[in-house]
Amino acid sequence: MFNGIGRSWVEVSRGTIVKNLDIYRAQIPETMEIMAVVKADAYGHGDRAVAELLSDHGIQNFAVSNIDEALQIRNAGVKGQILILGYTPIERIQDLFEYDLTQAVLSEEYAEKLAETSLPVKAQFVLDTGMRRIGLNADHPDECERVIREYAGRLNLNGLFTHLSAADTPEQNEFTEKQIRLFEDVCHRVSDLNLPYCHCMNSAGGLWHDSNTSCFARLGIILYGLKPDYGNTLPSGIEPALSWKSVVSMVKEVVPGDTVGYGRAFTVEHPMIIATIPTGYADGYPRLLSNKAWVLINGQKARIVGRVCMDQMMVDVTDIPDVKMGTDVILLGRSGRESITADDLAHIIGTIGYEIVCGISKRVQRVYVD
Repeated sequence: MFNGIGRSWVEVSRGTIVKNLDIYRAQIPETMEIMAVVKADAYGHGDRAVAELLSDHGIQNFAVSNIDEALQIRNAGVKGQILILGYTPIERIQDLFEYDLTQAVLSEEYAEKLAETSLPVKAQFVLDTGMRRIGLNADHPDECERVIREYAGRLNLNGLFTHLSAADTPEQNEFTEKQIRLFEDVCHRVSDLNLPYCHCMNSAGGLWHDSNTSCFARLGIILYGLKPDYGNTLPSGIEPALSWKSVVSMVKEVVPGDTVGYGRAFTVEHPMIIATIPTGYADGYPRLLSNKAWVLINGQKARIVGRVCMDQMMVDVTDIPDVKMGTDVILLGRSGRESITADDLAHIIGTIGYEIVCGISKRVQRVYVD
């Protein structure tokens, strides 16, 4: 147990993050640098701690979702480029300049608003190559070129980027290759502008696709040891960096006919021993896993019985010996020969591992270990 005081906590292995970084770096061309994606509190792993760790291991380029995330790691002392991938209100442009942040330019309209401030904020145009989320539509390369050239003289423009929407899905390879071609076409059209940062590779793209134009692989989910898609096979040695742990708060016997938890969603059919765990959906453990998932106790699987509560859940420990108040519980991680990953839990309820780790709430303490 963590210092004997743990209720629900996450352990993040610095060594595993560095190992994942090194393994991934060995898989991509030497000409391609890594831009570490630390948005969403580094996918629940703690953005300040992760960014500082990566800075110490040679990473000089970071990507975040918004200006508050950017300021969080800049104020932690992180140097180098910090690219904001999403929208920043024009009213906060002064902060972009003062903190030397790089802003994604989402549209021609946004470019105009940014240019009207007359502040030399570093900026990179987003190209929409098929995601249909943000960016100039690369299906119309002439128009993209026109806009980029117009604002290259009015903005402190240093790059272009796009996002691959299905690079982790082999059956979508034709679409991904089309996205890359569209991006490269626009880049080549404006190559005389000598923009230093043109990039299109995300975690999956860097592993399974090629681009001579992309200067970065934007390494996100794989850095933390999770899969972009449940069906993916990651390079050998890449492992989850995060373990989620709790404890048993009470053990009780139940008899046939008893019901467990809210809504009486589980009915006891034979004598059982039930353990209560002080972690629930307010901690980020999905309620959808009620009666479906399991935790690990003393190296064995303990099935969740009844509905996951806001702050607690109940599990079946009938066949697990030596379970008592204070016994360690693994929600994510390894116990003995058994393991549970965020990808495993996500697969049960039809989502992705990203959502599981990003959903772990702030009240769950992060502890950094090696």
